[in-house]
Amino acid sequence: MQASVLMIVHQRLSYPGRVGQMLMARGYALDIRCPNIGQALPPSLDPYAAVFMFGGPMCALDCHLPAIRRELDWMPQILEAEKPFLGICLGAQMLARVLGARVWPHPEGRVEIGYTPIQPTQEGGRYFDGPLKIFQWHRDGFDLPHGATLLASSEHFPQQAIRYGRNAYGVQFHPEVTPDIMERWSVGGGHMLHMPGAQSRDEQLADYPRCDPLAAAWTARFLDRLLADDADQAEADSGELAA
Repeated sequence: MQASVLMIVHQRLSYPGRVGQMLMARGYALDIRCPNIGQALPPSLDPYAAVFMFGGPMCALDCHLPAIRRELDWMPQILEAEKPFLGICLGAQMLARVLGARVWPHPEGRVEIGYTPIQPTQEGGRYFDGPLKIFQWHRDGFDLPHGATLLASSEHFPQQAIRYGRNAYGVQFHPEVTPDIMERWSVGGGHMLHMPGAQSRDEQLADYPRCDPLAAAWTARFLDRLLADDADQAEADSGELAA
């Protein structure tokens, strides 16, 4: 039976981009849900090998939005089940909030849009070969949750990649980005390209040929590691049952 992964998106036309492509190439079926248009979150995570939560224009503090409130209330079961999880941008901010950390807009009104350098921490050296310039599109950041491990930072948003527990991760950057997604965001969010910290569209296109292959290689390695965690856990569970 083909294993499934749960993909939570936040807009009707959103899709999981390169992350989804790589998962399908590895034999996984994608169950894509958008709570913001009324699609239900599953009551059980048992059918899923992993959970991915993507970005969106809303904020993790937007509890007046019913879909955001439902997601925040639903997310603790991911951690309780120790299900492999990756939160991207808004997904990372929501993970931080569920863990009790503060989510905030940059005090100087800065954003990170376009290709931004990130620097791994000592612990992050297990996940990053070295500094990486990778695509971003966000204005909010978050504090490091209690009990979480910082894996990478940038100059203006210190929490770029975190791990909590055995296999829950959050990243501010966008490993899923494809040229089509970049184009859609630059058109739909063009007003943000004039904010401090944003690359112009021309700068993004100039960086793409050099930066994207490195981002793709990182994403492939990370997904293999995340999904290996799930396979290892499944094998351990099987051993316990057999015993």
